[in-house]
Amino acid sequence: MTRIDFYILPSEGSTLSVAVKLCDKAANAGKKVFVACGDGAQLGALDDLLWTQRQGSFIAHERYEGRAPALPLPQVLLGTEPPPGDWQDVLLNLAPTVPDYFSGFERLCEIVGSDEASRAESRKRFKFYRERGYELNTLEQTTAGEWNTRQSGGTA
Repeated sequence: MTRIDFYILPSEGSTLSVAVKLCDKAANAGKKVFVACGDGAQLGALDDLLWTQRQGSFIAHERYEGRAPALPLPQVLLGTEPPPGDWQDVLLNLAPTVPDYFSGFERLCEIVGSDEASRAESRKRFKFYRERGYELNTLEQTTAGEWNTRQSGGTA
């Protein structure tokens, strides 16, 4: 069953910055990552950040537009539509809704922004997963950037 983690950001947290860090961590662990973007603007902004995430390096990635990724395969794909069938390690959901294909992944990461609209949408997704029996993990980021685990079963 898919492991689902909600990452809750403090008021000054950046959803895309956390997405870059999660992509970097998973890719360095040898995992294939698919980032489900909410729209083209979000996809473009994340694409730019992945190229410049730290001085002198980038995270190998590619925009996915329904065609097979180019060789050599990157560890990270970004898209607004379903990923290729063999991309099933980590799904990073930045879209406001539950992706239809989420259960095909080993792990799903939901990043919850600090604004009320983001939190309201994440509560809907949290409820959706909980009603289907998924184990939900909640991590809250401190202002110092550390992550604290909250008891499972609460609300996002």
